Order: sequence, then C-alpha cells, then structure tokens
Amino acid sequence: MSTSQDAGEIRRLDETVVNRIAAGEVVQRPANALKELLENCLDAKSTQISVIVKQGGLKILQIQDNGTGIRRSDLGIVCERFTTSKLREFNDLKQISTYGFRGEALASISHVAHLTILTKTKDDQCAWKCTYLDGKPKAPPKPCAGNQGTQITVEDLFYNISIRRKALRSPAEEHARIAEVVSRYAVHNATVGFSLKKQGENSVDLRTPPNSTPEENIRIVFGSAIANELLPISFSDERLQVKCSGLVTNANYSCKRCVMLLFINHRLVDSVGIRKGIEGVYAAYLPKQTHPFIYLSLEIAPQNVDVNVHPTKHEVCFLHEEAIIEAVSKAVDEKLLGANQSRTFYTQSLLPDAAGLAGGGAKKSLTEARPKDDGGRVYDHSLVRTNAKDQKLTKFLCRNDNDDSDAAKLQATASAATASSSPTPESSTRRVLRLTSVSNLLKEVNTRCHEGIRDILRNHTFVGCVDNHLALIQHHTSLYLTRTQHLCEQMFYQILLNDFGNFGVLKFSSAASLSELAVLALDQPESGWCEADGSKESLGDYIKKFLCSKAAMLEDYFSITIDEHGNLCSIPYLIDDFVPTMTGLPMLVVRLTTEVNWDTEEDCFRSICQELARFYASPPRPEHQDSQEEESGAQSKWCWMTEELLYPALRQHLLPPQHLAHDTSILNIADLHNLYKVFERC
Repeated sequence: MSTSQDAGEIRRLDETVVNRIAAGEVVQRPANALKELLENCLDAKSTQISVIVKQGGLKILQIQDNGTGIRRSDLGIVCERFTTSKLREFNDLKQISTYGFRGEALASISHVAHLTILTKTKDDQCAWKCTYLDGKPKAPPKPCAGNQGTQITVEDLFYNISIRRKALRSPAEEHARIAEVVSRYAVHNATVGFSLKKQGENSVDLRTPPNSTPEENIRIVFGSAIANELLPISFSDERLQVKCSGLVTNANYSCKRCVMLLFINHRLVDSVGIRKGIEGVYAAYLPKQTHPFIYLSLEIAPQNVDVNVHPTKHEVCFLHEEAIIEAVSKAVDEKLLGANQSRTFYTQSLLPDAAGLAGGGAKKSLTEARPKDDGGRVYDHSLVRTNAKDQKLTKFLCRNDNDDSDAAKLQATASAATASSSPTPESSTRRVLRLTSVSNLLKEVNTRCHEGIRDILRNHTFVGCVDNHLALIQHHTSLYLTRTQHLCEQMFYQILLNDFGNFGVLKFSSAASLSELAVLALDQPESGWCEADGSKESLGDYIKKFLCSKAAMLEDYFSITIDEHGNLCSIPYLIDDFVPTMTGLPMLVVRLTTEVNWDTEEDCFRSICQELARFYASPPRPEHQDSQEEESGAQSKWCWMTEELLYPALRQHLLPPQHLAHDTSILNIADLHNLYKVFERC
C-alpha cells in the first residue's frame, strides 16, 4: 500500500466553523458562560442579579439584572464578534477598567446555544425581545412587557458540539461550579444582591442581600466557622502603584484545601505565584496538610496590567509581580503575627462517641466510670461540683403568672401591637392522626439519635448563659459550650412532629394582617427583595391570598388560625409558659409562602415544621430594642427562659441527631480529669 506525498490544499475555513472554534475557547463550560454574563451585568451597573439554572446550566442558564439595559438599535449586532461599547482602539486596552471589552461573550454563546435577550432601558416605553443563532437575530426584535435591565436566557448549551457536551461533568458538578462563580462575585461585589436557584424549585441555593459587606457575604456563603476567624488585610505602595485589601483567616482556622478568592482590578482571576506566596507564610502557623481561606482584592495601575492573555480572562499579567507577591505575603505575615496571641483550640473530639460513629456497635460514655480507692472515697479529679437538683433563687424571678404583660403578652410587630397568650388546655382525648408522612419523619428522627449527646442533655446541669446564643452546661466532670438556637431548632422540630395536630393555641389580642406582616418582612435586608420582584404591596397581597388558601390545613394541623379577612389570629403553643420572640413573625409569614414545598405531603410537613422551629428558637435581636434598658430587659428575660424553660425542655424532649457530634452545637471546653493532668505536670 502506497501513501500519497502530495501537499494538501490550503482552504479557508467556513465562517461558522471559525466562530464555533473560537466559541469553544471562550465558553468551555456553563460556568464560563455565566462568568461572562455576570461581568456584563456588573458593567451595566446592576444592583440585583438573579441566576436560574437547569441541569447544571446545560439545559437552561438564565441571568437577569436591573442595570442600564441594551438599546433597541444595538440588538441587531450585539451578538456579533468584536462588537463592544467599552473599546474603541487598541490603545484603550492600556486603560481598560471594565470587565468586558472584546465583544466575544454573547457571540460565542450564540454559536453554541440558543440565545434569547429581553432588555429595556430607562427611556424605552416597553421591553424588547430577540432570539439569536450563530450571532445573527432570527427575527427583528419584538416589543413585550419587562422591567428595566436585561434578561439573557441560554438554552441547550453545546447542542451542536456533542463531543464537548459529553466531556463535561455531571449536572450536579456543573451546578457546583456555577455556584462557586456566583458566590465569589457576591463576596467581592457586596453592594450588589445575588441569588441562585434551580429552575422549578422554591428554595434558593444562594442569596446575598444588596448593600452588604464582604464579611457578611462570606458568612452567608462559606459559613460562620470562616467568618468568625477573619482578619482584615490592607496596604498600598505608591512605588509599585498597587493597593491591596482583603480578609484572611487567622491561625485558629484551617481546611484541607486552600480557598482563595483573588480579584485584580475587580476581575476574578487566579495567580499561582500569589497563592504559593501566601501559603508559604501560613506554613509557619498551620499544621501540615492544612490551608487557609483567602480573599484578596488588588488594584493595580491599569497600564501595568495585561488582561488579554487568556481566552476566558482567567489569568492576567502584571508588572512587578515578584515585588507585589512579596508585599502581599509580608502584610499577611504581620497580621498573623499580631493575632497569634489569641489562638483558641476546639476539642470536639472529647465528645462521647464522636469518634466512634462510623464504627457502630455499642457505645459507652466517657464519664460513666468514677475511680474510687479501696475505702470508697471519690478522687478529687472525679468530683461533680454542682447538683442539678439544687434550687436557685433566679427560678422565681422574671415570672408572674398573674401579670399579662410578661408571660401572657407577645410583642408583635414593629407597629407595637401586642398579643395575649391564651393557650388552649390539652384535651383529655388526644387526636390520633395516622399519617404515613408524619410517621416517616418521626422514624427518621429516632434512627438518627446520638446516644452520647442524649446522655449529656438528659443529665446536664445548667451553668449559665454566655449571651443570647451561647450557654454553658455541665455533665459530670465536663463543661460544655452549647449553641442554644441550634439545639432548640432541633427540639421544636421534634415537638411539632410528636404533637402533630394536637397543639395548644397562642391567641393574639388583636389579629395581625398577613399582608402588613409580609411588607414588614420585605423591608428587611435578609428577605432579598428587589424592585424586579414587584412592589412590596402586591407581593404582600399575594402572600395573604396564598396563605388564606391553605388556612384550613394550617389551622387543623398546626393551630395557625387565619380569619376570613386574611389576619393571623393564633400560632401553636409548644412549651408551657414559653412565648417566642415576635420580631421574627413577619419573616415567618414570608418563609411559609416561599420556602415550604407545597407539592408533596411529606416535604410540606417537614418544611413547615422546620420554618416554625426556626421561628420559635430565634432569640431577641438587639437592633429591635429602642433603648439600652429595653435591650437589657429583653436579654435578661431570654436568659431566664433559656435556663428555666428551654433547657429543661431539651432535657425532656430532644433526641439529638448525629451531626451534632461533628459541628459546633456542643463543644467540650474543659474537663476536670485533663485539668488535673495539667496541674500534675506543674
């Protein structure tokens, strides 16, 4: 067999092939497409950005903002390659200060997906909608209804590149990559509100309020364990023309993988040099194979940065790289050196049976045996210092059964409306509800019980409240720090399941309007409301109508009474003498509408019980008190209820789930045996 040695003919590639090859460089996966679209939203001066995805962004990837919008006259070329409003000539790259500049994002996406743009500027009388294929509109833009801003919908990503689509990870992993991009931009752009959800689901995967701070958004996205250990970093160098600000974790926190959020001139990038430099600093403070959390924002003179060195703009080049890395590392080292004196160490492994969960089998409490000598005397290091049966004078304070203003009145909403508690006595004949869904939920609670923590809570001695969130309890010779709200959420959830359909009633002295409560909740930053969601009054009316349609079920099963005028008249009575903090009532009304899965019975009952448990377990918030005296009074009353009502109820009702052995809900902070070992060394 002979092979031809003739030279092959060189031909010009078809324009469609060229564009699809270029699109594959810019849009490598759904997360890359979302990053480009997010940057366009931020360039448009948006204050609220909402992202909806389906199947990890492969089926649907939709992003909506309330920015400046796109002019109708520009819709004809907006998806063509190298069409941009941010660049006029090549020298403009030296002073580029926006995210997008090449005009390739929308063009690339339109060549590998079905793209639809719905947009409206402030001068337009209506919105305009246009669908694109291979960079060209399928038809002229059509007028339609819409809010100011732009909504871009990407459907069937990589429908015409089957190899690329097959090479991608599972939808769950692609969704995780999308969530990572949104969360990182949410931390850096704290003044902008972000939300991410899957299409067809009521709950959101991520929501950050507008006008927040990076610290608060880190708490929302990455959790309190990181947020509580953050140290601020900042410096500037006129010689290098660089400014740096950020947050890094101190020596108390470490994780198995380094998490670094790096923004250079507000662009999310990665830099191996900066990462290695900072990790080299932490090597002197953290144990081996552990890493920090890093958030840094570098502002470098635009003429010193080349942002056009990577197709996805994931990397940038900048002058004086080694000097800047050294300056950043020095700033981190100085901050850690100054904070090293306040290092603390959690001893979660001292919890009974926490390390033996995976092994199964019979479990034994660490405090079960108490060493004695031959004469029966208990050694000093095994003495229990307090007795749970001792009576305290504080038990009889902050309580007056004949006073309607304390135990029998609720401070309702910001309008200063009050409600009197009139619990309905439990009937002598208890209703028997044979609901399979409730039985399944109770079985789930029983099978996940951790016997070691259950023994601690059943036989503990209450020491005192640290604040509204933390308390100290003693079990035998060990002292534990507990998170009251976390434990109470589990307890109230279980009470709601065990007493399902048999609750007493807390009646309000004056009914509260559901629509007014909803508007009060939407005024709060944690609600995540934005103008794109519609007016607060219309949303309040919708929430009122929706809950009224569920009134019969809520009253029958949960003792939540709603009258024919849409007023909330009562809530369930769960623990004797306990009245929840009413500042959370407006948010409860909204969350019963938005966070409850009303489609299936079991999910519905589970989510309603979870939302009610969250409400009942919430302590009073200082910002809702008008004066220091009111704040002090509310705090002392909550501390009394914590000691005299909540922790006795925890002792009686709570079956602690196994995950409490691994989080920070209950921490062993001191043990008499170990303290004596320390004294013996001295």
